[in-house]
Amino acid sequence: MTLKAQISEDMKSAMKAGDKDRLKVLRLMLAAIQQIEIDKRIELDDSGVLGVLDKMVKQRRDSISQFKNGGREDLADIELAEITVLKTYLPEQLGEAEVDKIIDQAIKDSGAESIRDMGKVMGQVKAKAAGRADMGAISAKVKERLGAA
Repeated sequence: MTLKAQISEDMKSAMKAGDKDRLKVLRLMLAAIQQIEIDKRIELDDSGVLGVLDKMVKQRRDSISQFKNGGREDLADIELAEITVLKTYLPEQLGEAEVDKIIDQAIKDSGAESIRDMGKVMGQVKAKAAGRADMGAISAKVKERLGAA
């Protein structure tokens, strides 16, 4: 079963169970997926769906920080609950050691020597870690390593 079909089935289950909070998030997920499919006129595969879900998690993290800065803990809690539902569909996140290993391997494989080679390194890292790690944090680590190299 594809990830999109799984989300659809879970939405039906949430409707039957009367789980309104989970249902709301599942509907948002399907709407975001369908919006991209309509805009690009393509059928998203599992990796495309994971990209959409990853983007939704990032948006919610940004919202949480803004809500906390604005003193709106109630809204931050809602966003945090939505992230919890979204993460159930994302693959297990990579640990710090695994991320470091992937970065080291990508630098070695690409022969990167300076910050000018960052694109080569990030291309390889993204292929291995997309959806399983925060690419912003990875980018900062790669810059740090290539700047020091």
